[in-house]
Amino acid sequence: MFLGQYHHTIDAKGRLIVPARFRERLTEGAFLTQGFDRNLMVMTVDYFTRVYERINAMNLADPTARLLRRLILGNAYQVDVDKAGRILLPQTLREALALQDEAVVVGQGDYFEIWQPSLWDAQLALLQDAEANAQRFATLDLTTPGPESAAAAE
Repeated sequence: MFLGQYHHTIDAKGRLIVPARFRERLTEGAFLTQGFDRNLMVMTVDYFTRVYERINAMNLADPTARLLRRLILGNAYQVDVDKAGRILLPQTLREALALQDEAVVVGQGDYFEIWQPSLWDAQLALLQDAEANAQRFATLDLTTPGPESAAAAE
C-alpha cells in the first residue's frame, strides 16, 4: 500500500523522486493524472486499468461522465520510474497545478497523490479540525468485524 507523507524536490527537468517504499509497486510503470483537488494522482498500471474500465463503462451521453473522462483520461500520462527513482511530471500538469520545485507525496492506499506544498498545508488544516471531522465522517462506516465475528465466519 501507498502510505505516509513525503516532501521531495522537483528538478529543473520536472522529475520527482518517488519515495523508496513506493517504488517496489511501480516496477511495471504507473499512470499519472490530474486529481480532483488540485493535485496529481499516481496509480499502478493495474489500478489505473480498473479505473479506466469503470470510466469506459459509463454512458457517453451523460455530460458528467464526459467531464470525468476528460479530467482523468485527457490528463493521463504513462510514466516509468528511472534508475534514480524519479518520474517525470509533464509540464502541462506542473503548470496547471503550480508545481514548481517542491512537492508533497501523500499515500492513499491504492494510489498516491502529489501536492503543491501550500495546497497540502491547507488540506492538513482541514484535517486538524476535530469538530468538522466528526460531522464530515459521521456517515462513513469504519467498523470492522471483531475477532468473534471472524471466528464465526469460519
